[in-house]
Parts: sequence; C-alpha cells; structure tokens
Amino acid sequence: MRNIVFTRIDDRLIHGQVMTAWVHETKANEIVIIDNEVAQDDFLKMIMTSSAPAGIKVLIMSEEEAINYLTQEADGNKLIVLAKNPKVIKNVIDGGVKIEELNVGGMGARKDRTQLYRNISVSDEERACFKQIMLGGTSVYVQVIPEEKSANIEQYL
Repeated sequence: MRNIVFTRIDDRLIHGQVMTAWVHETKANEIVIIDNEVAQDDFLKMIMTSSAPAGIKVLIMSEEEAINYLTQEADGNKLIVLAKNPKVIKNVIDGGVKIEELNVGGMGARKDRTQLYRNISVSDEERACFKQIMLGGTSVYVQVIPEEKSANIEQYL
C-alpha cells in the first residue's frame, strides 16, 4: 500500500495557500487527485497541475485508476489524496485502499446541502457516506488549515 500521509475532501481540490500549508505540514511530495471528470479534461488537469506547490508531483486519476495506483507497494513517496466529496473516498476505501483519517476542508453551500459545521455543508447522501466511512474505522474531522484546531464531525452528523 502506498504511503498516504493526508486525505482531504475539498470541492476546490488544489488551491494555493491551503495546499501549500498541508504539503509543508505533512512533508508530502506527491498529490493524487481522484475525480472522474477532471481525469478526462486535459484543460482542468493542466490547471490543477500548475496549481500545486513547486516540486510536488501531481497525478489526476479516475476512481478506478486511483484504487489500482494506491494499492500498489509504497515507493518512498508521501502522498496527499484529494477528492471533492465523501462518495469518492468511500468508493476508494471499498476498493481496498486503507484511509486512517479523512480531513474535511471545503464543502460549500449548495441548494441540496445543509450546514454541518461552520462553513462545511453536506447533502443527506454525503452525511450518510461520512457515517459509513466512520463505521469502517476511518476518523473524520474538519480542519481547514494546519494551524486550526481539528473537530471530529461525528457529533455533527
């Protein structure tokens, strides 16, 4: 199994200062973005790749590709895994990828979502997904930036 040092849900995926802070905090040198749509869009892939901090390898994969990649033997790299929503993470876990902790960083308001915690909003389906992820043994918490105190979301579901 590859060395996943940080797994995060953020509907913006890679973005500036936040990602730089987490790369620094985790000492990661590779980012794996799991998103079926972005994986098929060369323009979005270029934007995501160019948004990463300097010197960081960025891979953008479909869920199936990510499961195949993440279950391979570790190669010395420290990986950050990014996805836009908990369903993607649940699918990857169901595919055999071990995720110890899941950081919820950015899930903005939409008409199908209600507030979960501060500026984090979830739909009923996403709420159920988080519960299933936690039942599988993954710790799920909100922490936008490393300097902020983390909050376990279990009590808010």
